[in-house]
Amino acid sequence: MDLNEALYTTRAMRRVSSKPIPSDVIQAMLDAAVRSPSGGNAQNWRWLTVTDRAMVSALGELYAQGWEELNATFYKGKKEAAIASGDEDAKRVLSSSQWLADNFDKVPLVVLPYHRNDPSGASIYPAVWSLMLSARSFGVGTTLTTILGLFKHEEVAELLGVPIEKGWRNAAAIPCGYPLGRWGVAKRGPVHEVVYEETWGAEPSWTVDGALWQESV
Repeated sequence: MDLNEALYTTRAMRRVSSKPIPSDVIQAMLDAAVRSPSGGNAQNWRWLTVTDRAMVSALGELYAQGWEELNATFYKGKKEAAIASGDEDAKRVLSSSQWLADNFDKVPLVVLPYHRNDPSGASIYPAVWSLMLSARSFGVGTTLTTILGLFKHEEVAELLGVPIEKGWRNAAAIPCGYPLGRWGVAKRGPVHEVVYEETWGAEPSWTVDGALWQESV
């Protein structure tokens, strides 16, 4: 796969089928992840892969509870605001997020990266992104969610036997599966509207209309 195609079309895929992901694909995804930059080459990460249906279902129950907590706190009123303003993009994102909360138990693979002594995430998140790019090359959709880590960290650790007393922290949960929707370039605002040149607030001397990489028809 062309590098730019992977970069431009690897976006959040929350609606996925329950079709199992082959072991060799999972191995390739994880091997790509651990080749990413690691501060001081410490490689202070551990990766949990969960495919057991009972375990995924148990994670799904915790995820649904965490999703409810998120909507009652940080996301409070967000759905109502999207409906009132007619923000179709926001409504689509919330709808797909709700789908994942309702169907987490159907996800064929969940990857949970853990880190230690990486408070900024400067090592673990590049590795997570490498995993997601690798997944894209195999046609596997992913999304990065921190709901379990934020709201159910201890419960997930107990369920999976993670020794968090030794300093291990969950960075994310990455549900993985073959997408029910279509790949495509993520819709974003123009890049020049969020870039400053040389000093804060100084508009760049260039503009970009639309994505610089486009899918061939």
